[in-house]
Amino acid sequence: MQKGKGRTSRIRRRKLCRSSEPRGVNESHKSEFIELRKWLKARKFQDSNLAPACFPGTGRGLMSQTSLQEGEMIISLPESCLLTTDTVIQSYLGAYITKWKPPPSPLLALCTFLVSEKHAGDRSLWKPYLEILPKAYTCPVCLEPEVVNLLPKSLKAKAEEQRAHVQEFFASSRDFFSSLQPLFVEAVDSIFSYSALLWAWCTVNTRAVYLRPRQQECLSAEPDTCALAPYLDLLNHSPHVQVKAAFNEETHSYEIRTTSRWRKHEEVFICYGPHDNQRLFLEYGFVSVRNPHACVYVSREILVKYLPSRDKQMDKKISILKDHGYIENLTFGWDGPSWRLLTALKLLCLEAEKFTCWKKVLLGEVISDTNEKTSLDIAQKICYYFIEETNVMLQKVSHMKDEKEALINQLTLVESLWMEELKILRASAETLHSLQTAFT
Repeated sequence: MQKGKGRTSRIRRRKLCRSSEPRGVNESHKSEFIELRKWLKARKFQDSNLAPACFPGTGRGLMSQTSLQEGEMIISLPESCLLTTDTVIQSYLGAYITKWKPPPSPLLALCTFLVSEKHAGDRSLWKPYLEILPKAYTCPVCLEPEVVNLLPKSLKAKAEEQRAHVQEFFASSRDFFSSLQPLFVEAVDSIFSYSALLWAWCTVNTRAVYLRPRQQECLSAEPDTCALAPYLDLLNHSPHVQVKAAFNEETHSYEIRTTSRWRKHEEVFICYGPHDNQRLFLEYGFVSVRNPHACVYVSREILVKYLPSRDKQMDKKISILKDHGYIENLTFGWDGPSWRLLTALKLLCLEAEKFTCWKKVLLGEVISDTNEKTSLDIAQKICYYFIEETNVMLQKVSHMKDEKEALINQLTLVESLWMEELKILRASAETLHSLQTAFT
C-alpha cells in the first residue's frame, strides 16, 4: 500500500480539514444572552441544541452544542415567545389600534410596538430581545445615496423603490402616531421618527418568520403573516441547506427541522429561499458567497446592444419576446448564459428568410448552425461587456473606500456583490468559449 493511501491517512486528512475550518466563538457567557435565556425560560422555552456564537464570515449566529442528525428538531419556540399582532393588540397599544380609522396595517402595528418598546428601555417586557437586535441594518434603504449609486442598475432601481415605499409608509403613519401622544411624556414626533420607524421596518422585513394568514378585525385587510421569533432569528442563511419550518398548531410552537447533518460546534444554518444575491441584498442586507442561485441580469437595452441596427424585423422580434415572457429574467449564471437568454438571442439573431421559424426557437429547436453560432457570439460580447463594466465599478468602489472611511462597511458589502458577479461572468465566459469551439 502506498504511503498516504490507507484508512488511517484518510481519517487524519479529514480531521485536519475539519480543524482548519473557521470555528465560532461561543457567546453564551455574554450578559445579553444570559438575560435572553432567562427571559425565554420564563416563557417556557429551553434549548440544549444551540448556543449563540460569533463566526468569521457570517458574524453572530447559532452553534450546534451536539451533533444534529437529518430530520432532527433544530429548535421549537413556544407561541408565548413570538411577537405577533396578537401581542400588540393585547398590549397598551390595543385600544388605540382598535379605534383608529382606517384600520392600521399589521406591519404598522408591529413597527409601532417595536419603536414604543425600544423607547421604553428598561421598562419594556421585551428588553432582553430588543437588546440583541441589530442597532442598524444594511438593506439598501439604509445605505447612503452615494453608495446606492454604486449598485447594479436593476438593484439600484429596486433600492430606490424600497426607499420611496418606506418614506410613504412613514408619512402615511404620522397621524396614527400622533394619536398615541397620551401614552408618552415626550412628543411622539421625537419617538416615532423616520429613523426609528426605518429600524423597526427593517427588523420586521429581515427577521420575521412566516405564519398562516389570519384576519384581525381591528387591522387592515393586508396579509397578517409576520411574527418575530426571539433567539430563532439568530439562525443565518445558507443557500446550501434545506430545512422544514412552520408553526405547529398541535404543539403551539414554531418548529424547524433540519434535512442536513451538523457536527458539534458547527454553525447551524437555515435557508431563506432560493434567492439570488441581488434579492438577498435588497431584502436582508447581505451577500452569499458562492451562492448557486446568484446570477447577473441582462436588461433589454444590453440584450440588443450588439445586434445589427439595420434589422428591419427587430421591433417585431422584441414584441414576440415580450408577448411570450422572454424579455425579463435573462441571466448569466455559474454554468453560463441561461436557457432563456440564449433562446432570446437565437430569436433576435434569426435571418430574414428564417423569421417564420420563431415558434420553433421558443420550443428549443435548432434552426441552423449559423443561428447557433451568432447567438453565442452575441452572448459572449454581452458577457465581456459586463466583465468590463464590473471591473470599472469595482475600481469606483475601491476609490470611494479610500476617500470615505465612514462608509467602509457599506462599501465593502457593495464590493462583495460586484466580486460575486465578476466570478459568475468569468465562469460564463469560459462556458461560452467551450460552446463556441464546437463551431470552429
